[in-house]
Amino acid sequence: MIEPKPAIQPQPSNQTGSGAAKKRRFGGTEAQIRSALKFYKVMAYLTGGMLLLLCAELVARYAFGQYLFAGGTNALTGQPFAFGLAEAEPKGVLNGFNVSVAVLIVHGWMYVVYLMSNFRLWTLMRWPFAKMVLLALGGVVPFLSFIVEKKFHAEVEAELAANPQAVSRY
Repeated sequence: MIEPKPAIQPQPSNQTGSGAAKKRRFGGTEAQIRSALKFYKVMAYLTGGMLLLLCAELVARYAFGQYLFAGGTNALTGQPFAFGLAEAEPKGVLNGFNVSVAVLIVHGWMYVVYLMSNFRLWTLMRWPFAKMVLLALGGVVPFLSFIVEKKFHAEVEAELAANPQAVSRY
């Protein structure tokens, strides 16, 4: 006669404590993970800072109708214009460098590099896709990059400390 067995078979445990944990494996060595973490941290702060500048620029543009210019000539008086806010429409500064547009472009490219740093850390840590989405949101939601960076930095350090055997690949 066939005896019924429970659906979940008890696993023999080599560990002491409250049960066997799933063996953790990383996608790289500890040096690679720490390098990716440092790159991510730098990009999180740079992208977050640029995002805050972008938000200030958007408020100046859409709430007050002002652009940030450097150099050029004041369109009304003909006097040289050094640095500051000027009318967006009609143009308040002629032949000046539009710092507002530069902030938009720089943040866009920094966000692309930030996404690359996210992907590198995400693949090395072998996290679920939801964490990649949260990492990516850090570059488009003001102040979120600083919060997410602190949370994930602590999590990576804790996982590396808790699983020293998981980083040896060869």
